[in-house]
Amino acid sequence: MEIAVKAADEKHANDIKVLNISEVSIVADYFVIMDAGSQRQVDAIVQSVLDKAGENDVEIGHVEGNRNSDWVLIDLHDVIIHVFTAEQRDFYNLEKLWSNAKEVDISNLVTEE
Repeated sequence: MEIAVKAADEKHANDIKVLNISEVSIVADYFVIMDAGSQRQVDAIVQSVLDKAGENDVEIGHVEGNRNSDWVLIDLHDVIIHVFTAEQRDFYNLEKLWSNAKEVDISNLVTEE
Protein backbone atom coordinates (compact mmCIF):
# COMPACT_ATOMS: atom_id res chain seq x y z
CA MET A 1 0.00 0.00 0.00
CA GLU A 2 2.82 2.40 0.89
CA ILE A 3 4.55 1.79 -2.45
CA ALA A 4 1.39 2.70 -4.37
CA VAL A 5 0.72 5.82 -2.30
CA LYS A 6 4.27 7.11 -2.69
CA ALA A 7 4.35 6.33 -6.42
CA ALA A 8 1.07 8.18 -6.96
CA ASP A 9 2.18 11.11 -4.83
CA GLU A 10 5.37 11.44 -6.91
CA LYS A 11 3.14 12.04 -9.94
CA HIS A 12 1.01 14.58 -8.03
CA ALA A 13 -2.14 12.49 -7.69
CA ASN A 14 -4.98 14.45 -6.09
CA ASP A 15 -6.65 13.64 -2.78
CA ILE A 16 -5.16 10.19 -2.19
CA LYS A 17 -7.30 8.16 0.21
CA VAL A 18 -6.63 4.71 1.60
CA LEU A 19 -9.53 2.65 2.91
CA ASN A 20 -8.98 -0.44 5.02
CA ILE A 21 -11.64 -2.75 3.62
CA SER A 22 -10.36 -5.95 5.24
CA GLU A 23 -13.22 -6.08 7.74
CA VAL A 24 -15.96 -5.38 5.19
CA SER A 25 -14.82 -7.25 2.08
CA ILE A 26 -12.90 -10.33 1.02
CA VAL A 27 -11.63 -8.85 -2.26
CA ALA A 28 -8.64 -7.04 -0.74
CA ASP A 29 -7.29 -5.43 2.40
CA TYR A 30 -6.99 -1.89 1.06
CA PHE A 31 -8.41 0.40 -1.58
CA VAL A 32 -6.16 3.27 -2.64
CA ILE A 33 -8.29 5.92 -4.33
CA MET A 34 -7.09 9.06 -6.09
CA ASP A 35 -7.80 11.33 -9.00
CA ALA A 36 -5.87 13.21 -11.64
CA GLY A 37 -6.45 16.38 -13.60
CA SER A 38 -6.36 14.67 -17.00
CA GLN A 39 -6.22 11.30 -18.72
CA ARG A 40 -2.54 11.95 -19.41
CA GLN A 41 -1.92 12.32 -15.67
CA VAL A 42 -3.96 9.15 -15.00
CA ASP A 43 -1.59 7.34 -17.38
CA ALA A 44 1.48 8.79 -15.64
CA ILE A 45 0.22 7.77 -12.19
CA VAL A 46 -0.65 4.26 -13.36
CA GLN A 47 2.77 3.81 -14.96
CA SER A 48 4.50 5.08 -11.82
CA VAL A 49 2.59 2.63 -9.61
CA LEU A 50 3.33 -0.26 -11.97
CA ASP A 51 7.03 0.66 -12.18
CA LYS A 52 7.43 0.96 -8.40
CA ALA A 53 5.53 -2.28 -7.82
CA GLY A 54 7.84 -4.07 -10.25
CA GLU A 55 10.97 -2.55 -8.68
CA ASN A 56 9.82 -3.82 -5.28
CA ASP A 57 8.83 -7.31 -6.49
CA VAL A 58 5.15 -6.68 -5.82
CA GLU A 59 3.06 -9.04 -7.94
CA ILE A 60 0.67 -7.24 -10.26
CA GLY A 61 -2.52 -9.23 -10.61
CA HIS A 62 -4.46 -7.33 -13.25
CA VAL A 63 -4.85 -3.87 -14.73
CA GLU A 64 -8.34 -2.85 -15.82
CA GLY A 65 -8.57 0.11 -18.16
CA ASN A 66 -6.02 1.42 -20.62
CA ARG A 67 -4.45 4.56 -22.00
CA ASN A 68 -6.98 7.35 -22.22
CA SER A 69 -9.25 5.73 -19.63
CA ASP A 70 -11.05 7.86 -17.06
CA TRP A 71 -10.69 5.09 -14.47
CA VAL A 72 -7.88 2.56 -14.19
CA LEU A 73 -7.89 -0.20 -11.59
CA ILE A 74 -4.62 -1.88 -10.59
CA ASP A 75 -4.93 -5.16 -8.70
CA LEU A 76 -1.97 -5.82 -6.41
CA HIS A 77 -3.93 -8.62 -4.73
CA ASP A 78 -4.22 -7.26 -1.16
CA VAL A 79 -4.27 -3.69 -2.45
CA ILE A 80 -6.57 -2.38 -5.19
CA ILE A 81 -5.62 0.99 -6.65
CA HIS A 82 -8.24 3.18 -8.32
CA VAL A 83 -6.97 6.07 -10.45
CA PHE A 84 -9.75 8.32 -11.73
CA THR A 85 -10.19 11.56 -13.55
CA ALA A 86 -11.86 13.96 -11.12
CA GLU A 87 -15.21 13.72 -12.91
CA GLN A 88 -15.28 9.92 -12.77
CA ARG A 89 -14.25 9.88 -9.12
CA ASP A 90 -17.14 12.19 -8.29
CA PHE A 91 -19.52 10.06 -10.36
CA TYR A 92 -18.59 6.68 -8.84
CA ASN A 93 -17.92 8.04 -5.34
CA LEU A 94 -16.22 4.91 -3.99
CA GLU A 95 -15.56 6.61 -0.67
CA LYS A 96 -19.32 6.84 -0.07
CA LEU A 97 -19.95 3.33 -1.40
CA TRP A 98 -17.34 1.95 1.04
CA SER A 99 -18.16 4.39 3.87
CA ASN A 100 -18.17 1.55 6.39
CA ALA A 101 -14.44 1.00 5.75
CA LYS A 102 -11.90 2.78 7.93
CA GLU A 103 -9.76 5.48 6.35
CA VAL A 104 -6.02 4.99 6.90
CA ASP A 105 -3.87 7.97 7.89
CA ILE A 106 -1.28 8.39 5.13
CA SER A 107 -0.07 11.87 6.09
CA ASN A 108 3.43 10.49 6.64
CA LEU A 109 3.50 9.08 3.07
CA VAL A 110 2.43 12.10 1.03
CA THR A 111 3.88 15.55 0.53
CA GLU A 112 2.06 18.65 1.70
CA GLU A 113 0.39 20.63 -1.07
